[in-house]
Amino acid sequence: MREFLLFVAIFLVRFVASDGWTNNSSMAAPRRIHTLFSVECQNYFDWQTVGLMHSFKKSKQPGPITRLLSCTDEEKKKYRGMHLAPTFEVPSMSRHPKTGDWYPAINKPAGVVHWLKHSKEAENVDWVVILDADMIIRGPIIPWELGAEKGRPVAAYYGYLVGCDNILAKLHTKHPELCDKVGGLLAMHIDDLRVFAPMWLSKTEEVREDRDHWATNITGDIYGKGWISEMYGYSFGAAEVGLRHKINDNLMIYPGYIPRPEIEPILLHYGLPFSVGNWSFSKLNHHEDDIVYDCNRLFPEPPYPREIQQMESDSNKKRGLLINIECINLLNEGLLWQHKRNGCPKPEWSKYLSFLKSKTFTDLTKPKYPTPSTLVMKEDRVQKQPVKVYRVQKQPVKEDLVQKQPVLDELQEPYPKIHTLFSTECTTYFDWQTVGLMHSFRLSGQPGNITRLLSCTDEDLKKYKGHNLAPTHYVPSMSRHPLTGDWYPAINKPAAVLHWLNHVNTDAEYIVILDADMIMRGSITPWEFKAARGRPVSTPYLIGCDNVLAKLHTSHPEACDKVGGVIIMHIDDLRKFAMLWLHKTEEVRADRAHYATNITGDIYQSGWISEMYGYSFGAAELQLRHIRNSEILLYPGYVPDPGVHYRVFHYGLEFKVGNWSFDKANWRETDLVNRCWAQFPAPPDPSTLDQTDKGGFARDLLSIECIRTLNEALYLHHKKRNCSDPNLLTNLNSEDESETGVSWKIGKLDESYTGKGHLSTESSQESSVEAKEDGIFSSLRSWIIALWMISGLVFLVVIISKFSGRKAKGVRGKHHRIKRRTASYSVFVDRNGQEKYVKDLDASL
Repeated sequence: MREFLLFVAIFLVRFVASDGWTNNSSMAAPRRIHTLFSVECQNYFDWQTVGLMHSFKKSKQPGPITRLLSCTDEEKKKYRGMHLAPTFEVPSMSRHPKTGDWYPAINKPAGVVHWLKHSKEAENVDWVVILDADMIIRGPIIPWELGAEKGRPVAAYYGYLVGCDNILAKLHTKHPELCDKVGGLLAMHIDDLRVFAPMWLSKTEEVREDRDHWATNITGDIYGKGWISEMYGYSFGAAEVGLRHKINDNLMIYPGYIPRPEIEPILLHYGLPFSVGNWSFSKLNHHEDDIVYDCNRLFPEPPYPREIQQMESDSNKKRGLLINIECINLLNEGLLWQHKRNGCPKPEWSKYLSFLKSKTFTDLTKPKYPTPSTLVMKEDRVQKQPVKVYRVQKQPVKEDLVQKQPVLDELQEPYPKIHTLFSTECTTYFDWQTVGLMHSFRLSGQPGNITRLLSCTDEDLKKYKGHNLAPTHYVPSMSRHPLTGDWYPAINKPAAVLHWLNHVNTDAEYIVILDADMIMRGSITPWEFKAARGRPVSTPYLIGCDNVLAKLHTSHPEACDKVGGVIIMHIDDLRKFAMLWLHKTEEVRADRAHYATNITGDIYQSGWISEMYGYSFGAAELQLRHIRNSEILLYPGYVPDPGVHYRVFHYGLEFKVGNWSFDKANWRETDLVNRCWAQFPAPPDPSTLDQTDKGGFARDLLSIECIRTLNEALYLHHKKRNCSDPNLLTNLNSEDESETGVSWKIGKLDESYTGKGHLSTESSQESSVEAKEDGIFSSLRSWIIALWMISGLVFLVVIISKFSGRKAKGVRGKHHRIKRRTASYSVFVDRNGQEKYVKDLDASL
């Protein structure tokens, strides 16, 4: 009996000991998995480590996990986080021992090589999963179940590694045709890793030293600083030893992106900023954060799942938002457990802590397992043929035909999917344009989704308030060129499109590219405007295609099309073209000798339209010939062609209606989005226009439509922000309203800003004579003076008269009527008036 009890005790001790940082598994040899991730001795990596380790346990990932910790001797002396994970210490190569180059990313391949050489654990492994610290595991990552084989590792897709397709691969590997654009998640057999890892390190050093080829158009690194040399070291090293990857772009997702239908990602990579409503998170904001050691402090709590249910109706977008909050909630749950292990006192109760400990949260964060669709490799999905649909010919409805079979008269392709893009920056100038474009997009009936490409510096992003204005893809700013230092924000457009292509998985077949300063009036589809692969559609632009500029900047000047504004292009063409668009923009921008107006058409001669020429010259290089369509876009202020239904207003130029005018440049510094009820000055009412000139009348009607759509968008935006009802700003009664005679038609605005940002009160052209006579009180200064005078009069009456009560009351009554009359000028428009205007305008057109 004693022997039996001893046996049971030994068994229990071994069982408990094995359950520390290793998830128990029934795997039999030779299927032993080991997970690795690389970090440095910094607070920044410590909180990421806590999150990854917590998710490792929660996801039931099989096998042990090891943190490869790269520290200098000085860093190690003051490092506090040795207890955060099972750790294998690695000599730091952040400062290269031979070249002196500062490049911390090299620690990843160097750490793997060191672990293979010196760790006993590496001798008892069959499969290795390599992750980054800024990841959250949602479910078990089992290499053979994902399709990995010896000689065929599985990896996630990194489309921005364009160097696999150009001179970079030819310079750094003998087998450029084997270069795979992969990274992030890596699942590889240990034998392959032993052969490959030294080459990974060697090629990283090689690419890092090749400063001549760090340029964005060669590497895809938007900063052009060689920061992704380690990623190329991986791809070139694998090509050198003949390793071809099975590429899966479903397994891993960046929070902020929308998962494909029927796809269940098992890994979250929070390397980019993401947001949910007004809440946002960026790991870069926590670079020096010691949150691991600051008892009971967590990252700002995101919205709750039930709020997201109300926030978004689209099921797939809703899934994306739930993934966003799952990421941060798991980080916070990990921090709670770590604080407890650190000996912190029990945190005070809060609604959020209660949620993190609830059964609801436990159920939401149970291990996820890949669906069959998730396991489909990228190359397999691309090779699938599009589904054919047959159009049924309609038959006459007769009794003797009811039993007959339908006739298949032709083969018809389904309409292709569309995605709309527009580029902006982190300024209020672009925010009000975004509000206008998003409102018009919703009204236009445009198929597919829309994405704002938001280019911001890290500093701008910290104080930016407009995250929730549109579905957003965040892009590093190139306004200040990382190599030349040239200030040219327009370059963000091609740079952002390239970044989006390289970081987002889209199933759209056609991309529609707009500018932020546009208003959509109808759908823009490739099937209506006859776009095709190799034949994009655009609108007329530019003059430099006919002179020396084209000859200097493209080898095919005859293929240069004078186009821009609205672009409809097949995704395959855009993938080939985007890099050239960026490269040619840089090239034209650098050609200062040819900025002259007679060459470029730029009236400012500042090279400001270099991006537009970059587009045309880049397309010419590929001999992409455009279908030019002049019926898509109209500038407000231009006379429209009779009978044309323009789909887009481009309000890039000043336009006028009588004495009223609008120039977007006057509103560059004005915050119309965050100031409640801020609007543009109202245009004239259509009924006041001269209708004798039909062309001029049509022009003015469209100009009014443009600005009123912008004002409508701002009104709805402020309403959505729960700004207090402008009607409550006054205490008008029906008698007062009849006295003031103020028009309530759309266009009336309250406390609008002038182009210089000063507060002014605009009175409608329909205001009564009485209201105009009282116009002195529409100025705040005049109002104060008037109030002072009336107060003085009241005071004198009180002093002089014996019966001051009744007279003072009369004066006060008069004062209040004037005040109410004045306030009535700033009340916003009635929605019924707006609907009436829309009907009137449609009837006029």
